[in-house]
Amino acid sequence: MLWVKALHIIFMVTWFAGLFYLPRLFVYHAQSDDRASIERFKVMERKLYYGIMAPGAVLTIVFGLWLWLGYGFSGGWLHAKLALVAVLVGYHLWCGKLLADFKHDRNAKGHVWFRWFNEFPVLILFAVVILVVVKPF
Repeated sequence: MLWVKALHIIFMVTWFAGLFYLPRLFVYHAQSDDRASIERFKVMERKLYYGIMAPGAVLTIVFGLWLWLGYGFSGGWLHAKLALVAVLVGYHLWCGKLLADFKHDRNAKGHVWFRWFNEFPVLILFAVVILVVVKPF
C-alpha cells in the first residue's frame, strides 16, 4: 500500500501543478493582444489541461479510492477531505470551461479576475493537507 500512497501523492502534486499553472496562463492569455501569443497560449493551455491536469486528476482519484478501500479510513476529517476534493473537481471542470472560452475567443474576464481565480486551489491544498496530517476531527 505504500506504493499506492506514493503514487497518490505524486499524481496529486501533478494535478495541483496544473491547477496552479493553468489559471496563470489564463492571466497572460487575457493580457495578450497579438494573434501569435494568443494562439501559443491556446496550445499551451490545451496541452496542460489534457496532457497533465486531467490524467493527474483521474489518477489522484483512482489511487485515493484504492487507499480508502485498502485502509478503510473513516472519520469526519475524511468526509471533509472528500468534500474538498469534490470542490476541486468542480474547479478543474470550471478551468475546462474557461479553456473552451479561450479556445473559441469568447473570454469575457480580465487578467485581474484570473489572478484571483488562481489563488483558490492554494486554499484547498492547505485545508486538505491539514485534514490528512492533523486529522482534527
